[in-house]
Amino acid sequence: MTLEETMQKIRPVDAAAMAAAKQHWDGLGKPLGSLGRLEKALIQIAGIQRTGDVHIDRKALVIMCADNGVVEEGVTQCGQEVTATVAENFLDEKSCVAIMCRRAGTKICPVDIGMAVDTPRVEKRKIAYGTKNMAKEPAMTREQAVAAIEVGIAKAEELHAQGYEMLATGEMGIGNTTTSSAMTAVYLGLDVETVTGRGAGLSSHGLQRKIHAIKQAIAVNQPDPEDPLDVLAKVGGLDIAGMCGLFLGGAAQQMPVVMDGFISQVAALTAVRLVPECADYILASHVSEEPGANILLKALEKDAFLTCGMRLGEGSGAVALFPILDFASDIYHKMSTFVQADIVEYQPLD
Repeated sequence: MTLEETMQKIRPVDAAAMAAAKQHWDGLGKPLGSLGRLEKALIQIAGIQRTGDVHIDRKALVIMCADNGVVEEGVTQCGQEVTATVAENFLDEKSCVAIMCRRAGTKICPVDIGMAVDTPRVEKRKIAYGTKNMAKEPAMTREQAVAAIEVGIAKAEELHAQGYEMLATGEMGIGNTTTSSAMTAVYLGLDVETVTGRGAGLSSHGLQRKIHAIKQAIAVNQPDPEDPLDVLAKVGGLDIAGMCGLFLGGAAQQMPVVMDGFISQVAALTAVRLVPECADYILASHVSEEPGANILLKALEKDAFLTCGMRLGEGSGAVALFPILDFASDIYHKMSTFVQADIVEYQPLD
């Protein structure tokens, strides 16, 4: 589907299915609401899937891989060649998140949406060989931004057709905390210093270069905070655009989509700015160490499950949530009810 068709297809989640899921939780032989956010997550997923018979057995992580021209400004420790190397490692279980996916029983899908080089094995859906240097000109055209979103939409459709029931969003792209900080500052009208961190480990001097590059990019391009596509095209990245498409495509296919950290959250906010109803299809996994992460969670009105001090990216925080959701699903489907256990039901408090 096109972006426009996808936006038109997204509907509010199903309140009746959520009520049925809550009723089921309340009938299980335990104190009411005692599993807290685990119960709320399954109730939300029931609304997304439009049934109280929730299933999240088949899960996939999609990692959007792209390079960013702003690395010319010295905003990173390493060069763009690292993006392609790590993308290949995803397929050899040599990366952190690939090892996590194997343990969690999750399909891993790296996608070349905009790497500066071609690789032999990573799925190629390339829009461009990296973005332009946003400190000097728009990162991409509006048409490229839309095309990259539609890559994410198509990937969500494809995985849904293959029977996958839940998606996680990940990214790989040197320089993408710079683009994410720029987009966050523009969307929320905040000082660049407030939302910009050290990324993969910049020195204090490097951090100042990064802040300067972001300020210059905003000044040069003048992105319109009321137009998400304008912000994305001028100071964003192809990986962010692809993840935005995953959030929108997942919502259109009635699939829950799990955010990772800071960069994934920027993509989620872009999707929500395009279609507000998309927010109810999104789950927050963890609180990233990037300074803009908590700010974005508040903007999205989301509570994350995990606070592990993580800042790796790649979808690692999102995949870390999957075993916890599996616990919740198993309890939801397998625990005895009050009637089956011959226990007097708990009554709700006044």
